[in-house]
Amino acid sequence: MNAAVIVFPGSNRERDVAAALARASGKAPAFVWHTETELPAGTDLVVLPGGFSYGDYLRCGAIAARSPAMDAVRAHAARGGLVLGICNGFQILVESGLLPGILTRNADLRFVCRQQHLKVERADTAFTRAYQPGQVIEVCIAHGEGNYFADPETVARLEGDGRVAFRYCDADGVVGGRANPNGSVNDIAGVYSEQRNVLGLMPHPENLIDAAIGGTDGAPLFAGLAQAA
Repeated sequence: MNAAVIVFPGSNRERDVAAALARASGKAPAFVWHTETELPAGTDLVVLPGGFSYGDYLRCGAIAARSPAMDAVRAHAARGGLVLGICNGFQILVESGLLPGILTRNADLRFVCRQQHLKVERADTAFTRAYQPGQVIEVCIAHGEGNYFADPETVARLEGDGRVAFRYCDADGVVGGRANPNGSVNDIAGVYSEQRNVLGLMPHPENLIDAAIGGTDGAPLFAGLAQAA
């Protein structure tokens, strides 16, 4: 798999996601600085990592979405190429128009950093092919503006088209209530584009790929991408 990780000023999870990609595919990804206008030749997957791009000024992801590299990312997605945005990367994807909705302040106005259970909504995409439908996984979250919101018509379309990727749940798979860490509408933790080749999610699967550091439930996401590519 030929992967490219876009690095913005303020990104801080690019090496974590690079390690996850290398472990899954056996090949280290390329790092692409945000001022570059082209992706490396033969890129299969683009990843927008977590962090605080441009210090989260204006709105989280708003400035990064207008970086030169994002034109190349949009073109890659339009060709059917795979794009994954994690946490701040999700914020950049919605600000760039690659995904619908917005990410707002957490409902309790507090930064949250902990392990979190998710329910896998479907397992027939490049991102989830190594999971089972309805499977409960445990990954990490670390965000202050992860409250996903969209207008009712958009939410209905996402639900009707099967474009909700993951939902926040508890260890037993019960969705909602206290299991929702940020107030996201319909407990949404991640969404797909119309063609399901772009995924944005707030949790960090790259932080749980090794049993020695807490778990491996994030590893199948990267394994599935390697297989798909």
